[in-house]
Amino acid sequence: MNAVEIEEAVSRLAEAPFDSEEFPFAFLEAFGNKPTTLKRLKSKSGGSNQSDLGGLLQRNNIHVKVCPEGEVTNTLTALRDSAATARYKVKFILATDGKSFEAENLADGEIVACDYPDFHNHFGFFLPLAGITTVKQIRENAFDIKATGRLNRLYVELLKENPEWDKADRREALNHFMARLIFCFFAEDTNIFHSNALFTATIEQMSASDSSNTHEVLSEMFRAMCTPLKDREAAKIRNWADRFPYVNGGLFSGGVAVPRFSKIARSYLLHVGNLDWTKINPDIFGSMIQAVADDEERGALGMHYTSVPNILKVLNPLFLDDLREQLEAAGENARKLLNLRQRMARIRVFDPACGSGNFLVIAYKKMREIEAEINRLRGEPDRKSEIPLTNFRGIELRHFSCEIARLALIIAEYQCDVMYRGPKLALAEFLPLKNDNWITCGNALRLDWLSLCPPTGAGVKVQREDLDLFGEMREVAEIDFENEGGETYICGNPPYKGGTEQNAEQKADMSLVFDGATNTWKSLDYVSGWFYKFALYVQHTLASCAFVSTNSICQGEQVARLWPLIFSKGAEIIFAHTSFKWANLAAHNAGVTVVIIGLSNNLSSHRLIFEDSGGSIPSKRVVLNINAYLVAQQNVIVEALTRPMTLVSEMLNGNKPVDGGFLILSHDEAQDFINIDRRSKHFVRPFLGSSEFIKGDQRHCIWVTEDQKDLALSIPAIRDRVNRVAEFRSQSKKELTQRGKNTPYEFQQVRQRGNELAVVVPRHSSENREYLPFTLLSQGAIVGDSAFALFDPPLWNMALIASRLHLVWIATVCGKLKTDFRYSNTLGWNTFPVPTLTDQNKTDLTRCAEDILLAREQYFPATIADMYDRDRMDTEFPLVREAHDRNDEILERIYIGRRFKNDTERLEKLFELYTKMTSQPAPLNKSAKRKTKGEK
Repeated sequence: MNAVEIEEAVSRLAEAPFDSEEFPFAFLEAFGNKPTTLKRLKSKSGGSNQSDLGGLLQRNNIHVKVCPEGEVTNTLTALRDSAATARYKVKFILATDGKSFEAENLADGEIVACDYPDFHNHFGFFLPLAGITTVKQIRENAFDIKATGRLNRLYVELLKENPEWDKADRREALNHFMARLIFCFFAEDTNIFHSNALFTATIEQMSASDSSNTHEVLSEMFRAMCTPLKDREAAKIRNWADRFPYVNGGLFSGGVAVPRFSKIARSYLLHVGNLDWTKINPDIFGSMIQAVADDEERGALGMHYTSVPNILKVLNPLFLDDLREQLEAAGENARKLLNLRQRMARIRVFDPACGSGNFLVIAYKKMREIEAEINRLRGEPDRKSEIPLTNFRGIELRHFSCEIARLALIIAEYQCDVMYRGPKLALAEFLPLKNDNWITCGNALRLDWLSLCPPTGAGVKVQREDLDLFGEMREVAEIDFENEGGETYICGNPPYKGGTEQNAEQKADMSLVFDGATNTWKSLDYVSGWFYKFALYVQHTLASCAFVSTNSICQGEQVARLWPLIFSKGAEIIFAHTSFKWANLAAHNAGVTVVIIGLSNNLSSHRLIFEDSGGSIPSKRVVLNINAYLVAQQNVIVEALTRPMTLVSEMLNGNKPVDGGFLILSHDEAQDFINIDRRSKHFVRPFLGSSEFIKGDQRHCIWVTEDQKDLALSIPAIRDRVNRVAEFRSQSKKELTQRGKNTPYEFQQVRQRGNELAVVVPRHSSENREYLPFTLLSQGAIVGDSAFALFDPPLWNMALIASRLHLVWIATVCGKLKTDFRYSNTLGWNTFPVPTLTDQNKTDLTRCAEDILLAREQYFPATIADMYDRDRMDTEFPLVREAHDRNDEILERIYIGRRFKNDTERLEKLFELYTKMTSQPAPLNKSAKRKTKGEK
């Protein structure tokens, strides 16, 4: 269930007659508990209810008790003191008598106390019960989710009644209509219509209860709102509609039709109108409702909320922090305060992937907050704002989101006027709305940003048509930014989409952006287009930007393909927020791992790096430079090497069979081969790829070398398998595989002789590990191509692979596959910076590697997956943890004489070493390059 569905379920429960026996179970059901779960909780014998007070206790979740009237507070205390509450790690306690309702979040002590019928207003408090991590704004204000749910039901019902409106050519009209309704609901509750509930009351009084004329009543009201008062008589506006003020602004113009209403739709309309729209928060509501008009996203309704703290991670370092610093520096100096106010009036904020406008809304509200403080300090509290709404521009692909973005900014402007100047002045200047269109509906990667946010004025024309504000199609005339010559800040959260996830249209977008600049763009994330468009933008003007992005554009091969292009245009990284989880309101959502990157060609002498350090406020460091890996080092790109740049052993791919599966055997098949013919034992070898050595799976392979093929082929079972391989390879369309039909007894690509010791590293490894999983294979084992291997290496090499230093290096320079670490021998191992090691260093590291292997043996038969699980390593496998700690201690002292403080310090030292090593001739690595068969 999503947050909107939960709110609706909780509201229905609050409205229903109170049933003391069923309430606890109905409450859990409202938060998404399945019938089978509730059945187990209800069971009298052997059930999962652990309450020791006769209530309902769900482990790790909630302890609920219905009590006699007047005993709610005492019952909540008893729940808090209950031994079962502590034993079963309960998060919430709840007591009610059907009249009063009290609950507590035991993690932070926050309490809800209200009349029982009103508990639905606090549903956000309980969203963690459904696995949804909430933010303060949602906990404190349920209105935006409630309004989203009600409007969604109305939207769906209107489409049922008006199926012809469900076509692409009519959807825009329906979107206009929904935007009008939202404005009217807000206007009637905030006295903009000069009469409380005027809009909803008029619908209820003037439209028939069977809904037959509801559309006509709405049309007449809308017609009145787009007709100036002096023209009302000539237009023959009906008396009951003439009470509405002139709104204009394109919001009610253009003759957009009104859909017909069913009785259910009319009921929904009145229900929505009866909500208290004074509680609307435009930045929350906008991001919630944008899924309403999208068939594919409606199931994710309410999940797209972006929290204000996350938005401010973008906006604060981009420009808001500087404005606040200037405000503090100005003190009460009237001239400095005036200069700051005039500067703010010229600031332009542009979001070229604006969605429902929440970045723009927050930027506007925060700037108004600073301006209000300036006016207070200057003794001008009633002064009209000099920050024009049209200085907050956006581009959005979806039409309905554009409508909501414009509307959200209009509402934000009015709310700020009420807050800082008072309702009287706010109302006097709010209507009529302006007819400007400052949010463009279109594809940001195909539009010319200089046209929509010109560098110096209105000299560049928009090469397209667009809609005016909620109005008709018209040729776009450039809207002048007021007080030209100010600063431009570009921001937002563009769509990410990895190279393999992009559809044909998105690939065409990327081609349009990057063709002519590079031929390696096809593997770039979609968000890269926004960064490069900014780099092109700043060829013509001074500007700064900050975008949220997947961290993959700062890792692995994408770095070399994207960032030299950006740096070549004169843009540099001015601040960065390193990897953190960008969560939404989806149930059990772990969030995508993102970074925030600020770019500018208006450069200062220092840069800022923000890092999540476990607290609520990220740590901040001032540094001299930030490179493309978001490390405080020089702008260096780590490039793949065919040989190690330091004196370590060569790492090779594992052996690749390309055999149709006929050379690979399960454990049982291997035993059958040997039991049938004992000669097979020499040719049946353990076969280990990543999964086998990490999870302890057992597989084998048929391993035959050229000098032993005659003996092997004399064994019928092996000969049969080899013949099948020959047939498989002969049918392949690949030349390399075709060539292998002449040696079907061998793997297509052979990397080892078969009698070596091998240190094995997986190609892919879960991010839920603090160290890379690796193993040492005994002689005779064969390494599969899902892993890399060092063959017969000195064991101190294994100590390097086992270190935290190596993990943070490969995580950065090799990148990830989804959330898994992606290893590369050429990019991760061959480039790994290792200082010159003494014989004693090597002896110490060899002992560390041996100790890790010995520690693992203590926990046999636990697998590497078990021992390296982040949540289990300390508690269940402490000897392994201790061995790794000793390894890190000894290795890190070789690097800097002490342990590193954190991964950031590790990376910075590694990049420092890498830069030095790559600027000098590489040392001669005398390790012979191993010959491999079957490669081009």
